[in-house]
Amino acid sequence: MEDINGSATAGGPPPPLPPQSVPVFKEGIGLILSRWWALQMAIENEWGGRGSRAIAEQLLSDIFSWFTQSREQLYIDDLENILQEAMLSLNTMAEDDSIEEVAEKIMLMHEECLECNYQSIVKLRESTSQAGAHSHVRRVVNDDEDDDSTDGDDDDTSSMAVDTPEPKSNSNPANVTASGSTSRETTEDGWTVVSSRRKRN
Repeated sequence: MEDINGSATAGGPPPPLPPQSVPVFKEGIGLILSRWWALQMAIENEWGGRGSRAIAEQLLSDIFSWFTQSREQLYIDDLENILQEAMLSLNTMAEDDSIEEVAEKIMLMHEECLECNYQSIVKLRESTSQAGAHSHVRRVVNDDEDDDSTDGDDDDTSSMAVDTPEPKSNSNPANVTASGSTSRETTEDGWTVVSSRRKRN
């Protein structure tokens, strides 16, 4: 069995996926990325520009190629670097542990697909889109963008850091604003910090 920190063959390339697992594994990568809230926020708000969705699609392709075409041992740190670079391309910083969580999920799913075990992918297919504990996201804004974003309300969303409490397992980002109060504070760097607090009993 493959360790998530490296391939089954020490110092060598990863074992190839069974042919029937190849399309399923690629689908699974897409399902995991579609449930990564930090990535979806960057896409929806076009923090990486109009090509934000294309960057996300390229990320899926890069991850798949890394697993299927690598000639060296696979390490989870390298996968995290791929995810991090994609987020930077989207001018986005995930300040929680979501990059590590996503990388671990994909590594474990790859291990399962090597054994033709698709249980986790089936669960992803059947589940509705859920937000995990990805509560700290901020867009990287340079000085020029910051100057432009001070006028008008349309740019508030694209130049903000989101700082919310750790959500419960059955929560989603939409409920954060709906169920709690929201306050905003502008930092010296020009960030708009949005803090949402849930009402507690």
